[in-house]
Amino acid sequence: MGKALDGVRILDFTHVQSGPTCTQLLAWLGADVIKVERPGEGDATRKQLRDIPGADSLYFTMLNHNKRSVTINTKTPGGLAVLDRLIKTCDVMVENFAPGALERMGITWQHIQALNPRMVVASVKGFGPGPYQDCKVYENVAQCAGGAASTTGEVDGMPLISGAQIGDSGTGLHLALGIVAALYQRNTTGRGQQVLAPMQDAVLNLCRVKLRDQQRLERTHTMHEYPQYPDGKFGDAVPRAGNASGGGQPGAILKCKGWETDPNAYIYFITQAAVWPAICRVIGEPGWIDDEAYATPQARLLHLKPIFRRIEQWTMGKDKFEAMDILNQLDIPCGPILSMKEIAHEPSLRASGTVVEVDHPERGKYLTVGNPIKLSDSPTEVTRSPLLGEHTDEVLAQLGFAASEIQALRAEGAI
Repeated sequence: MGKALDGVRILDFTHVQSGPTCTQLLAWLGADVIKVERPGEGDATRKQLRDIPGADSLYFTMLNHNKRSVTINTKTPGGLAVLDRLIKTCDVMVENFAPGALERMGITWQHIQALNPRMVVASVKGFGPGPYQDCKVYENVAQCAGGAASTTGEVDGMPLISGAQIGDSGTGLHLALGIVAALYQRNTTGRGQQVLAPMQDAVLNLCRVKLRDQQRLERTHTMHEYPQYPDGKFGDAVPRAGNASGGGQPGAILKCKGWETDPNAYIYFITQAAVWPAICRVIGEPGWIDDEAYATPQARLLHLKPIFRRIEQWTMGKDKFEAMDILNQLDIPCGPILSMKEIAHEPSLRASGTVVEVDHPERGKYLTVGNPIKLSDSPTEVTRSPLLGEHTDEVLAQLGFAASEIQALRAEGAI
């Protein structure tokens, strides 16, 4: 059985995280991804945050699996000639350079179209058209500009950045979908097109419920599911809400046994209306089932703080996994706060390919994330990231360069 993207060749002109996230996903789905890097230097993340001297960092290896690496010096005539031949033979170019950088290299949309009118050119940028379109953007900037930071944090605290890389990796996932859509449309039109995924847009897409809430707030001046209700004040913008669920089913993070010494001895508990009687019985408050102050979801919104304090008295008597076992049997929605150590050693995640062990010639075995998208007819095998320029000769030979031409390009410093 072949892979979903067999036959698709990607010219990977990306670096750091947002672009490599996109191209790695396409590689996992079967595309032949050729990563272009600078001779002697490579992607900046090869050397960033190293934990083993002289070896590619985990930052690099965990974003560049299943790819081939070629080195090209685009400042030489020979390097530009190699790049042009790659453009002619690839289906997609993906880039996340700073605004205008590709054009300064002479690789304009018009140049690409002249060489290969079927090519899809996909770009990650910080912002779309507008006052900030020429600004460089990094992960935390994207979270701030996309609305995530202003709506994340404690009620009376400062804005917070999420540990999830929704700016970089989140944008890369959006871009991958755009590429697949453009390739599908090419089957009908025969033409390539440009695909743009601004980081601000991607973050906002993941924060759409907060844009929903902004409009509700402007209309009603209150939001009952937020912790500011009923005795706090709302301003004119969506506030930070701590760990409140932000949806129609109130939720909170509660302490479990061992919280005094374990920073992750917590559980997320949702007081879903359908299982309210079961919640009351399991925590030892059966009288709440018919009590007018607690009997309806609307009534409970006035008493969420004491309700969760009482539930927490129960969860503090159980470790998070014991609580999970009891609550799941009653269909009460909940989830443990899992540390990265617990995730790394969870057998079910290894079995599903969500966490994968990979062997690398420089650094030995290490853990990485696997493909989060599972296809029944196209299972993903995660292979190691390439060494710098490991596949240069192989790729050039496939492009039709003779051994003597490759030798001449190397002498020129083009590869």
